[in-house]
Amino acid sequence: MSSLAAASCESTTVSAENQEKKPLKACCACPETKKVRDACIIEKGEENCQDLIEAHKECMRSLGFKV
Repeated sequence: MSSLAAASCESTTVSAENQEKKPLKACCACPETKKVRDACIIEKGEENCQDLIEAHKECMRSLGFKV
């Protein structure tokens, strides 16, 4: 059984070659927008972070996730 290296979740760019080898997990996708979105929600509340939430959703959609 192989384990997923933590560094693979920190990558900000995903090539088509890597996606064919290992499917990208939703938890590891778009770390840059996820971090900013989560910080905003914690500090200001979800209702005040709609633009960041939508930016994260768009990033996820661009990687093929259905959100």
